[in-house]
Amino acid sequence: MEYQQRTYRDHLKEGRWRSFTCKVKETDLWIGVDTASYQPEMAAFTEEIVRRLREEMETYLATDKEYTQALCPYTPDESAPAILQEMATAARQAGIGPMSAVAGAVAQRVGQAIRQRFATREVIVENGGDIYADIREDMDIAVFAGSSPLSDKVGVQVPAEFSPLGICTSSGTVGPSLSFGKADAVMIICKECALADAYATAFANTIQESGDIPVCVEKLEKEKDILSAICIKDDKVGICGKFKLKLFNHDH
Repeated sequence: MEYQQRTYRDHLKEGRWRSFTCKVKETDLWIGVDTASYQPEMAAFTEEIVRRLREEMETYLATDKEYTQALCPYTPDESAPAILQEMATAARQAGIGPMSAVAGAVAQRVGQAIRQRFATREVIVENGGDIYADIREDMDIAVFAGSSPLSDKVGVQVPAEFSPLGICTSSGTVGPSLSFGKADAVMIICKECALADAYATAFANTIQESGDIPVCVEKLEKEKDILSAICIKDDKVGICGKFKLKLFNHDH
């Protein structure tokens, strides 16, 4: 398990970012801001935001057990906090259960809060392989795909003009999240991070073998909210969307 998300953080450590981490219970975030915008009090502020978000969600979920267990679209009570409503909406669009969008939704909330409070020029938040990016310069991102020979070798160039956006990856072979597929990785980029997260889970569920990739790509192309997508299974890759494919060498 240890290798499942750390490699992202290695890629993102280049000189562009001044970074810090935030761990609260199961939430484990890596936050990068442009070096000029960095302020030491960002870490404490982020922890406070995460604690508040978790508390809001946990309080509601203690009374609505179905929300956490639902594997198909689910409508929470009107009293549910905004973040849980947001997750449910995103998951409904992707046709799956709302908890599939939790990492992306939290990443976006945290990124937006930091940007608002500290007027950062750029901020990225990585939460278990899901990334919220508010950037002013283009960014290259590699796809981590576990034991696939293509892992960390392919990715996309994310143009800053589409920012802010969510870059989310789901896998049936790597990491703790529930997946019914056997994709090594499906990376989805959308304007909304919760939506990218839900779609990544939904499409990773449809890939059992490398032969499923063409059908998956065909379906991905029909989803107007998906800006870009990459699917990897074994030594096969499928890509669609607006962003350029980027190849990385071994030492990236």
